[in-house]
Amino acid sequence: MPARLPLERLLVPVRTIRSRPGAVTLARHPAALVLLPPAPSRADWIALGPEFSALQRAFVAKRRRPGEIFTRTIGARAETRVAVAIVDAAMSPYERLLAAGKAARAALEDAPTRVLLLAHGLAAEPADAALRAGVAALQAAAFRLPNFKAERPVAPLARIDLVARTRLAGLDRELASAAGNNLARWLTALPPNLLDAGAYRRLLAEYARRNGLKFEFYDERHLHRLGAGAFLAVARGNAARDAGIARLSYRPRGAGRAAVCLVGKGICFDTGGTNLKAHAGMLEMHTDMQGSAVALGCLHALRALGERTAVDCWLAITENRIGPTSYLPQEVVRAHDGTTIQVIHTDAEGRMVLADALSLAAATRPRLIIDYATLTGACVRALTERYSGAFTNRLATRDAIEAAGVASGERVWCFPMDADYDTDLDSAIADILQCAVDGKGDHILAARFLQRFVPREIAWLHLDLAAGQRRGGLAHVGTDVTGFGVRFTLELLAQRWPRAQGRA
Repeated sequence: MPARLPLERLLVPVRTIRSRPGAVTLARHPAALVLLPPAPSRADWIALGPEFSALQRAFVAKRRRPGEIFTRTIGARAETRVAVAIVDAAMSPYERLLAAGKAARAALEDAPTRVLLLAHGLAAEPADAALRAGVAALQAAAFRLPNFKAERPVAPLARIDLVARTRLAGLDRELASAAGNNLARWLTALPPNLLDAGAYRRLLAEYARRNGLKFEFYDERHLHRLGAGAFLAVARGNAARDAGIARLSYRPRGAGRAAVCLVGKGICFDTGGTNLKAHAGMLEMHTDMQGSAVALGCLHALRALGERTAVDCWLAITENRIGPTSYLPQEVVRAHDGTTIQVIHTDAEGRMVLADALSLAAATRPRLIIDYATLTGACVRALTERYSGAFTNRLATRDAIEAAGVASGERVWCFPMDADYDTDLDSAIADILQCAVDGKGDHILAARFLQRFVPREIAWLHLDLAAGQRRGGLAHVGTDVTGFGVRFTLELLAQRWPRAQGRA
């Protein structure tokens, strides 16, 4: 049962309704998501119309606070399930997305085929921001991750009707971001028997063909010729010789080589290798390819927006298996750029495959490289799953990176990147240790390791996706797999990061 890309259902169509929703409009919608301020005026309720009088009575029955949601069923001609989210101008983007996400899931609880979205009683800018959050939340809630139950699935949400006088500002970017996030979550959630390295390669080739992208796959034989020994060490224990590094290239008309490279860790299953994981640590390791899925989701969103910059997506795809041919602690391997690495722990495989992927990407001389990886437990322990860790060789831009996290609702925290951390990676027999023995600050040391494979003249950002998986979801995304990184990347690139050219 091969996995099939859900490209046609990544997004629910959005239609703009330019008039106030009366009784007839309300009756045509089994569900509605309504965004209101904490204290709408009497004039606001009058303008909303008598069809919402029952909602007004429920609303004023108690004091309402920003972030709160509640549901009511209203309508004289038909019953419409209305989920209300209380929002105001002082809310952060994350808080706004969180409230919209709760309300969206409540609105879609009975699986409606059409939903009405409106904001009322808010000033223009807060209303637009709330509506964008509502669109993102409904798209996330309506999308279905892979499911293999025998019962017949219910009809999907077919349309979102957005009440607005004009086309919502920023709607295209919101939809592109939602599509990229949905694609990333779908890939990440696939079971490991449906997304091994060979199946991933076939899906990527299909994706590239359907989206007009150039696709190359550097298989193990090719990587041997290139000297990509760090990647090949990890792939050595696999039963099949199907691992490799995929390159998908987006070239808008007139563009030359890629200015931006997106690099992703694609470990389809991680046993830990010779340093075998325990049961609890291995259970979700089919999601260890989430970095590659997020990189592809970012590429999907940029293409959907018609980005005028050429972009390459480099995905390091393999498994990390245990077996008689698996790589071992204390091996010395040579990476693509010639760096020799002393292996310390075979479960630090992510930085090994990324080293060669980063080196290959850097050889194309882009202006910017961003890499994505569920890389270290240390980052999760430092931040929990609410933030992701950010590391850069442009230290003067750390405030801008964190600001993009705030603005996108996908929050990141920049960790130190001081050069003296490198002493913890000194090796007596190789150019660098793969990792330290004791694991202290492993997220920082992993970033210092990776930076070695990116020339100083290329701006580089590493995202350790601590927030890639969180029980109950994060912000507007209600699934444990969050797809974290697409919204953040679009915001960061929209700011033309890095503007300040700080040195490493």
